[in-house]
Amino acid sequence: MYDFITEEGKVNKDLTKQLNNYLADLGVEYVKLHNLHWNVTGLSFKAVHEYLETLYDETTEYFDAVAEQLRMKGEFPLASLKDFLANANIKELESKEISVENALKVVLEDMELLKSEAQALYNLADEQGELGLTAELEEHIGHYTKQLWFIKSMLK
Repeated sequence: MYDFITEEGKVNKDLTKQLNNYLADLGVEYVKLHNLHWNVTGLSFKAVHEYLETLYDETTEYFDAVAEQLRMKGEFPLASLKDFLANANIKELESKEISVENALKVVLEDMELLKSEAQALYNLADEQGELGLTAELEEHIGHYTKQLWFIKSMLK
């Protein structure tokens, strides 16, 4: 394994661990968004149902991109539900009916967490001169910023 290497030639295990934790959160979020998509109810059901589908499709792309960043450095990304749950900050959600408003609040909280993690990773990667990773994370941060605006606007 090569890990991310600092300019001094030292292995940066912290960046690898944080990237795998972010990957775990994306994996849990992917399943959680499906749960919300399937179980959301209310007057705006159709619009929110379709919006949640868009979100889990986009999460798939970020999930894959993060895993590929790890592989490009010779690391093995977490790849089991057990590992995701053990390393994720995002929590699973019970499968039951959830109102449109509550579903959006759940997504809002998760998006805020994902944005915060992506920003912290961006800062660490930038310090290490990991340009490919910073470019990838910049896209994630922009996405979360836009989605947070959408969700907050829907909750007004």
